[in-house]
Amino acid sequence: MGITIRAYAKVNWSLSVKGVRPDGYHLLDMLMQPISLYDELSFENSRWLRMTVEGQGLPVGGRNLVMRAAQALNDALGTQRGAVIRLRKAIPARAGLGGGSADCAAALVALNRLWNLRLPLTTLVRIGATLGADVPFCLTGGLAHVSGVGDVLSPIDGAPRIPLVLVTPGGGLSTPQVFSHHDEMGLGVKPLDVGALADCLRRGDLEGAQALSCNALEAPAVDMMPQIGAFMQWFREQGAPFVRMSGSGSTVFAAFEDEARARALAEQVPGAAFAWSRA
Repeated sequence: MGITIRAYAKVNWSLSVKGVRPDGYHLLDMLMQPISLYDELSFENSRWLRMTVEGQGLPVGGRNLVMRAAQALNDALGTQRGAVIRLRKAIPARAGLGGGSADCAAALVALNRLWNLRLPLTTLVRIGATLGADVPFCLTGGLAHVSGVGDVLSPIDGAPRIPLVLVTPGGGLSTPQVFSHHDEMGLGVKPLDVGALADCLRRGDLEGAQALSCNALEAPAVDMMPQIGAFMQWFREQGAPFVRMSGSGSTVFAAFEDEARARALAEQVPGAAFAWSRA
């Protein structure tokens, strides 16, 4: 019997860059939460490992994080199991929404069940951390303080359900290039008060949350793709109390107290999507 699973996107309510390790990885301080936008993956046992993708074009070979997740499980156990994998994409690629990491996490969970491996979540998280910085978060979900290089997770209770509008301008951005441009710009560090920001979100105080949040990658991303800044300004002009770029871009998201207002604005922008933040 096959398995079908959803892989949920995420947003960064805040993202600070605290420094760079000697190996070149950036040290981050983030508040992250999954949202209702998702990809869907199905898995069936097979002698060989094969994959098809429906939707936005992604590499299907060894560079794809889903295929790498399957191979990582085989490598960890010294086996060579196979599966037919079908990925239906809805999360934009290169958008700062963690779509590739979410797909990778979903593959680890689904193949662990399909192949009856019975690996604990801690093992999947350890394997996932070798595949992508956001994979551990995508495995655990919920509202979380994420630090280090994405490998230090502190869950936060009471994840809020907030209506969001998302728009992804251009063809997305390269994460390494955005970080490189951030370093070139020599931007300072804004400390993140995780507790205060999470409290604002839980209370629905989106203006307070806006004042406490930041995204250190917005400035370099806007410099590389001015449409990002234009959409952020447009959302503010429409009265959105909270506007941020997610991750390294290029997705801009706006949060609203009122669902009807959010849905109405989503209909005004070609390609925009309505979503909920989720537990």
